[in-house]
Amino acid sequence: MTRRGHARVLMYSHDTFGLGHLRRCRSIAHALVERFNGILVLIISGSPIAGAFDFRARVDFVKIPSVIKLHNGDYTSLDEHIDLADTLEMRRAVIHHTAASFDPDLMIVDKEPMGLRGELETTLRMLRGRGTTLIAGLREVMDAPEEMKREWDRTDMVHKMTDLYSHIWVYGPEDFWNPLTGLDVPPALARRLTYTGYLDRTGKATPTIHGQNIPENYILVTAGGGGDGAPLMHQVLAAREAAGSLEQPLLMLLGPFMKSGEREALHKRAANLPGITIIDFDNRAETLLANATGIVSMCGYNTFCEILSYDRPALIVPRTKPRREQEIRARRAAELGIVDMLLPEEAADPLKLADALRRLPSRNRPSQAAQPLKLDGLDTICDLVGDHFSRLSRQDLSLVGAGI
Repeated sequence: MTRRGHARVLMYSHDTFGLGHLRRCRSIAHALVERFNGILVLIISGSPIAGAFDFRARVDFVKIPSVIKLHNGDYTSLDEHIDLADTLEMRRAVIHHTAASFDPDLMIVDKEPMGLRGELETTLRMLRGRGTTLIAGLREVMDAPEEMKREWDRTDMVHKMTDLYSHIWVYGPEDFWNPLTGLDVPPALARRLTYTGYLDRTGKATPTIHGQNIPENYILVTAGGGGDGAPLMHQVLAAREAAGSLEQPLLMLLGPFMKSGEREALHKRAANLPGITIIDFDNRAETLLANATGIVSMCGYNTFCEILSYDRPALIVPRTKPRREQEIRARRAAELGIVDMLLPEEAADPLKLADALRRLPSRNRPSQAAQPLKLDGLDTICDLVGDHFSRLSRQDLSLVGAGI
């Protein structure tokens, strides 16, 4: 491929469940092209709905065959007629060919340092041999320390990361959580960690047409991609049934990965209740978050960043299986006074959940906590990328708007 002078950033998002990985990569990619002229970003994504999102100029994506993560933590091909092993082999081949052709200066790998089932390792070693700088981008919370240790010890992950990665970016503040807690991290790798702060989601809310009337002063109930969100939605409806009318109407955003049977059951149940509006999916959900008087959600990374960014009172009911990531994030945020939290078994009590919903709009916003969480992650990432290319004396990389 002819280089034509542009600096190139390749991103990898394994995308086996939900929307968070792709949306995190997309936010970073958009921030980079908004900050710098002369930079191209290509995202390798396994998301089955990557094409449903808009991408800015100089950002594109390559779709690899989709693999979904089941509730028990196992994986399966999205297409039931294709064996998982064959799907993984196709993914490896597309990833390797794309990386070799694109020839990136930087590669940012989201969440899975060696890729799904190690599918990236050969490509990472090839790129490192070519001089590509490799960066692992980790959520601030990955999983419970004991689970992380069991999983990473089995795959020798710490040793491989030390061997391959020049930098580890942690998408959160240092005083919130260390994603490598409980691991035997050598000093050489620990020195490569940079805490970026959370990723700001403001500025993304735009008018959108939903095909139905949106109520005023609503509480938004959202479960991200929705693949495991039906229980939370049913708990909220049970609370409305038990408590009768609540002051605020409820707007329920189900997500694209919710099963059709679960979706139909929720529509049917909600039809018998006043003050309930359901939207199946919106690729610009930021507008709904920005206009809500309060948010009820699980505690995925992406939704948590949106709660912080739009500074909305939040009630969190975290997922606790198969990973404890959301529970750890929610407990820590509740300790800091950022959100209110109910565990799933607590939210199963309709009257208890109804009381929490009633109090939600009047609780403090995240910015009013004693220790508000910083949202400077995208700026920090852009600074790091700019510093990297400055050291390489890349004359083609300039600030957008420079000299105007």
